[in-house]
Amino acid sequence: METLLVKAETKPHVVFVPYPAQSHIKCMLKLARLLHHKGLNITFVNTEVNHKQLLKSGGSNSLDDKPGFQFKTIPDGVPEGTPNFMYAVTASILVNFLDPFVDLMRRVESPVTCILADGMMPFTVEAAEKLKVPIIHFWTFPACAFMGYYQAPLLIEKGLIPLKDESCITNGYLETVVDCIPGLEGFRLKDLPGFIRTTNPNDADYNYVIESIKATRKVPNIILHTFEELESTVVKAIQLMIPRVYTIGPLELLLNPIQLEQETKKLDIKGYSLWKEEDGCLKWLESKEPHSVIYVNFGSLIKVSLEQLLEFGWGLANSNHYFLWIIRPDLVIGESTSFSPELKEMINERGFIANWCSQEEVLKHPSVGGFLTHCGWGSTIESLSAGVPMLCWPYLWDQPTNCRQMCKEWEVGMEIDSNVNRDEVERLTRELIGGEKGKRMRSKAIEWKKKIEIATGPKGSSSLNVEKLANDINMFSIKEQPET
Repeated sequence: METLLVKAETKPHVVFVPYPAQSHIKCMLKLARLLHHKGLNITFVNTEVNHKQLLKSGGSNSLDDKPGFQFKTIPDGVPEGTPNFMYAVTASILVNFLDPFVDLMRRVESPVTCILADGMMPFTVEAAEKLKVPIIHFWTFPACAFMGYYQAPLLIEKGLIPLKDESCITNGYLETVVDCIPGLEGFRLKDLPGFIRTTNPNDADYNYVIESIKATRKVPNIILHTFEELESTVVKAIQLMIPRVYTIGPLELLLNPIQLEQETKKLDIKGYSLWKEEDGCLKWLESKEPHSVIYVNFGSLIKVSLEQLLEFGWGLANSNHYFLWIIRPDLVIGESTSFSPELKEMINERGFIANWCSQEEVLKHPSVGGFLTHCGWGSTIESLSAGVPMLCWPYLWDQPTNCRQMCKEWEVGMEIDSNVNRDEVERLTRELIGGEKGKRMRSKAIEWKKKIEIATGPKGSSSLNVEKLANDINMFSIKEQPET
């Protein structure tokens, strides 16, 4: 299937609106690059604070406009430096983003063909109605997590959520099997996304999820960052509920072929990361044996206590395996990262610590034998793409669902208890890097890697779905053209 050809002056103009977090921006920027390569004009709308962060990490010219690709900003709606800034911005999205965004769209140089928005940006549905343009929602999660979110109204209707009180978290209630969600047969409450754990119906995060789902239920076009072969059962169930569903993952592998072309090199958009990536990680890995290193990264938003950090530190050090550990400056809640002299000595002997890194490059490195992860979907699908098995420590959002699938369905993960202790970290690290189960998981991960390569190959399901998406957007543009 080839993308429809359109004259330069009638190229569709797609406006991307990511949720303002690292993994969401990274994912949507990759899709924007893909669609630009297929002949679409792109406007990418970040919040002002994230735009500054991207410039800081990528360089002052990293977000300069290129032919057919421009960056714009809207205000965050809260002052930079506000305590719990990310939570404050999330609350601001519901009340402060609509009008500035609509005003921006009315000022852009060329007419908007469609809005391609993160599913966690609910105001975009009303914006599309005001602007009288089609909208596509991109959920940067897997299909299983999306279905868990999508069925939130059903869970409320059946009285399963919100939880009656805090005791439900520890008394076994979360083991309740949920038998009402198509495609998620056998799932327990604890396997669904983190919003189900709230006991307060007025909780801000809980209500943000509900508002996002209400908005998405009005959208006939949904993109999921997955591939059909990984989640065929739940994808089929979603397709019965939503008119058009595009599974287009993993995006990095879809981008690889075009990054080699001269035309695309001219659009070398950096700025995938909100933090500067340290080169020393890859240099350190060069001196290590194949599959001998466990890579540790809890993503861009998770925060841990100093006690949890130390349990992980001692567990990794006592495993006697090499480890590459990403510790963001803001990872520890309210305290500085502080290791005892004894632990520092052990870390210096077998570990390497950095603030941030190019995760995809690290995971592809032959020295990496495993990944200790928070189970964010960006990290999970990057690890699957590299054929790397995982230790799973889920925290919130889609992570419990991803963890369940990794450990039970895809057989590439082992879960660490939420009450982390050093002995379990040591035991599971040894099993992952040198044990029999670790070897079986690595073999399974390599199987998934091969399936991903097929899905993102020239005739693979994800490649064909990107072509279909581009064609459908072109059809939006053709429908807009006045009759002559």
